[in-house]
Amino acid sequence: MTTGISSVTNTSATTGSSTASSGDATEIASNFTQFLTLLTTQLKNQNPLDPMDTNQFTQQLVQFAGVEQQLKSNDRLDSILSASQSASSASATSYIGKTITADGSTSQLSGGSASWNLSPARAASKAVITILDSKNNVVATQTTSLAAGSQTYTWNGKTSAGLTSADGNYSIKVSATDATGANVAVDTSLTGTVDEVDLSGTTPVLIVGSQKVPLSSVQTIGLSTSGT
Repeated sequence: MTTGISSVTNTSATTGSSTASSGDATEIASNFTQFLTLLTTQLKNQNPLDPMDTNQFTQQLVQFAGVEQQLKSNDRLDSILSASQSASSASATSYIGKTITADGSTSQLSGGSASWNLSPARAASKAVITILDSKNNVVATQTTSLAAGSQTYTWNGKTSAGLTSADGNYSIKVSATDATGANVAVDTSLTGTVDEVDLSGTTPVLIVGSQKVPLSSVQTIGLSTSGT
């Protein structure tokens, strides 16, 4: 009789473990009900002279209860995350029509294009532009020249090896010198009016002209262009 209940508990444990890993709450509930039915049946029909070991099915009950609690916790976390994303999206739409200043060193690559606003203090005859991914790994470099004043630099998403980079956030570093070899400071901050908000990704992205600005990059927010 002890062997019988051991077989039942071991089978239930295996089923419970596999369904818990899949996150299927319905399967867990079904297995739990099946386990209780089998356990009740064996309790009713056990040999009074050779009662089953209660430690095994007690441990199994504890395991099922733990899995059930974890599933409930996961559901609550999903709800919190969903609410947080909704709040972030709602907050982002309030930027439309506002003038912002953002850290322009980070831009989003989408559809094979990412752009940055570069403002060198004066003309730079040589500027080494380095593109880095979100893990700060160098993915592309280019040497070019920069005119004085604000201008847009666009990257086509190609790495130095000619491969196509995955969409996502990338940052830029610029090391520039003038004709005499003196260093030229290059400002990558961006100031402009938010025309729209892209909510298609996991985090909102502000559209300023032709540039995509992650919400986390915003440094200051000005008044609406309408003056309201």
